[in-house]
Amino acid sequence: MLLSLHIENIAVIKCVDFDFSRGFVVLTGETGAGKSVVIDSINLLLGGKTERELIRTGAEQAMVSGLFGDLSERVVNELASVGVSPAEDGSILVQRTITVSGQSRININGRAVSLAVLKAAMPHLVSVHGQSDTAYLVNSKNHIELLDIFANTSALTSEYRIAYDKLEKIRGEIRRVEEAAAEGERMREILEYQIKDIDSAALKSGEEDELIDKKLKLKNSEKIIKNSEFVYKALRGSEKGSVAYLLDRSSTALAQIADVTPGFAEYSERLRDVLYQIEDIAEEVYATISDIDSDPEETLNNIESRLDKISKLKRKYGLTIDDVLAFRDKCQSELDLMQNSEEHLLDLKKEEKEALSDALSLADKLHKARKEALCDLEGKVKATLEFLDMPKVVFFVSVKETFKNGEKLLSKDGCDTVEFYISANRGAEPQPLSKIASGGELSRIMLALKSVIADKDGVPTVIYDEIDAGVSGKTARKIGIKMLELSKSSQLFCVTHSAQIASLADRHFLISKSDINGATETSVKTLDYEGRVSELSRILGGISVTDAQRAAAVDMLEEKKEYIIS
Repeated sequence: MLLSLHIENIAVIKCVDFDFSRGFVVLTGETGAGKSVVIDSINLLLGGKTERELIRTGAEQAMVSGLFGDLSERVVNELASVGVSPAEDGSILVQRTITVSGQSRININGRAVSLAVLKAAMPHLVSVHGQSDTAYLVNSKNHIELLDIFANTSALTSEYRIAYDKLEKIRGEIRRVEEAAAEGERMREILEYQIKDIDSAALKSGEEDELIDKKLKLKNSEKIIKNSEFVYKALRGSEKGSVAYLLDRSSTALAQIADVTPGFAEYSERLRDVLYQIEDIAEEVYATISDIDSDPEETLNNIESRLDKISKLKRKYGLTIDDVLAFRDKCQSELDLMQNSEEHLLDLKKEEKEALSDALSLADKLHKARKEALCDLEGKVKATLEFLDMPKVVFFVSVKETFKNGEKLLSKDGCDTVEFYISANRGAEPQPLSKIASGGELSRIMLALKSVIADKDGVPTVIYDEIDAGVSGKTARKIGIKMLELSKSSQLFCVTHSAQIASLADRHFLISKSDINGATETSVKTLDYEGRVSELSRILGGISVTDAQRAAAVDMLEEKKEYIIS
């Protein structure tokens, strides 16, 4: 659950801290006090879009952090699957910082993580539902997800999607082979020409650099020969005046008197070592002379011709020789594939048949699981909606297998289309949920659906943002009772303008704003009993609060004690 929340420099909030507990928590306050800013801040923790306008005027950066704890084994395992682990005390500290320059930093337990990791992890910790969620609810494409959560098909769905992905991969390969075969002889001739064109050059990796080096050497051959001959002659080539000759004579002379002069033996050896190095240098220099072609002009012409051929191939097939050779190998692979396409296609068709059989078998299991669960879902949603003052409601779930040309049509969700139908009034024909126009009805339907799958999705903290929109009086009270019931199995928050809902909370936070030093600041206060009476009276009242409204607020708070939620 969410243990604490820290918000800093977000819109009208300069710095506020919340400490939360289990149960049913409400946030109330005047319009514009900052309730929506609290929700926006929590959405930032969930990976919501960062906008510079969120940062408080005059601040360089804004930050939101949430501390989560008392996590179930299921939640811990789900977090581990996306690479997030609790600290030693079992807590998860999530922090997100945004700056005026547009940068965003995300840390989980002090470790920097990507936005993708944040978005993957947070739905296992918090679920936020607001008026905008009605767009999700009325979109029939999402109904299959809600049914699957209720039917607890996650393991089966994962197994099916692996099989479906395998089938799609095979079908993609089949399409590629068939397209390649359709190109026919024209493509074959192009590939054969390109392979022959490259092979005719007999390219070698690194050859171009070697040719360029040799070209440079040949262009400077006269200078190389002149200076190299001088060096060789000076070091070793002269019979009596070379460095090697003099070193040899000197080493021998020192050796002859070494027995009578201490240390000369070592000098003799050191001179001998220098002699060997000089001889090695002389040989290397001489080898350079011998490497130079006797007819450098002809060799240069040959090198220029070779480099020109390489350059033409590079312009056609790649930036480097290695790229050209890689292109050649790719052409050969495609040619081999074309030459063996019929046999390869037969093998792929066989693989497709087996993969399709596996996918269909799993899709049938999913269909069966959905059909088995829908009656229970229909009954529980209907009962909840009746409790929420929709006594004449008709609710049912349509699960139909889809076909194309007489064969089951598979998608990532199986072979089913799922849609929720509802009628709120007696005698009215049930219509797809997308036809429902009433915001109050949609709010209650969403609450009903979320309430019946609450134990299935396992999210420990659920936040409802103004779910009381479009309802009041007895209906609002019943929505509050349902939330109080749900809060016994998960931590539940509600941002509300309804006294009927707020009076049922286990804990009540008042969001207010005031002018401090010429700037508007939002503050948060945990209300005691008297504070709750005053706030509920304000919500019930008009311009001024009457004794009757205070009495009604007291009655609401006292009435809560009568509800025994098992």
